Amino acid sequence: MSREANRLVVFLKAPRVGKVKTRLAETLGAEAARAAYVKLVETLCANLASLRAVELCFTPAEAATEIQPWLREGWSRFPQSTGDLGQRLDAAFTAHFRTDAERVVIIGSDCPAVTTTDIEDAWLALEAHDVVLGPALDGGYWLIGLRAPQPELFRMMPWSTDGVFSETMRRAREAGLRVATLRELADVDTAADWERWRARPG
Repeated sequence: MSREANRLVVFLKAPRVGKVKTRLAETLGAEAARAAYVKLVETLCANLASLRAVELCFTPAEAATEIQPWLREGWSRFPQSTGDLGQRLDAAFTAHFRTDAERVVIIGSDCPAVTTTDIEDAWLALEAHDVVLGPALDGGYWLIGLRAPQPELFRMMPWSTDGVFSETMRRAREAGLRVATLRELADVDTAADWERWRARPG
């Protein structure tokens, strides 16, 4: 299997006060929420540093210099498309499949527990499945991977609700797609999530 055929895309935001971790900011304040976001992204990037063919897909479009510190050897950066989350995810998948990519995985920056093993497991699953999902404890997903564009998985999705994972599974089954799932992980969105993550062993 060609490693170059595998791609990882990380969706993230410029670390700006008032623009990241808004739910966390309700308790900690905007500046502390920004600092927490930076810590989460730094942890995630460190976890994945050994991987190549990684793209940091950022927003807003003019934030390239703010994203620069998170780049690792062999990584690239590219602005997200416009539109809602579904439109941006679909655009990112489509862009990579227009190249020589065969297995594309996208994650967000809310789950610092993701490891290289998780990503490699996702790429491996896509050798025999059309879709791979990493379910999140809040009812969403922390990872989605495809081996071809699947726009029907992203249109009119109830984003930021506890029904995203189940609705994605339903649509995939109706489309006759083979779906693999990974381990369940927790996002860090609220003050309680943040304290649990900070109190983790090690």
